[in-house]
Amino acid sequence: MSQLSENPENVPSEPVKASKPSANSGQAKSATGPVTKGQLARDVVLYSVARLLLVVVIGALIIGGGKLAGTDVPLIVAALFAVLIALPLSLLLFAKLRKRVNAGIAAVDAQRRSDRDDLRSKLRGDGR
Repeated sequence: MSQLSENPENVPSEPVKASKPSANSGQAKSATGPVTKGQLARDVVLYSVARLLLVVVIGALIIGGGKLAGTDVPLIVAALFAVLIALPLSLLLFAKLRKRVNAGIAAVDAQRRSDRDDLRSKLRGDGR
């Protein structure tokens, strides 16, 4: 079982209903409206880029702080500390985007599960 289904805050508030396959079969209803795989990919890329930019900014601050203090901080040391600092900081700074990604993943997963169950019922002959 994935972490998404165990944590109630990551699950969409309204259930996803199975419907007939159509051109929109990649969509699922979440609490914020329809979520497509394209929107989910965009949100994941945005979140990843935001976190990488945070690491770069923190690394630059560490190197700049070292220069102001009169010492040279090696790039690998600055990068390591920047990653360690950015991990928990990004959870706080980008919480809204992270929750949107989690909701999108849950919605797409629920739609995929619903489509699979619908197909299985049709293959058994239980369907319409």
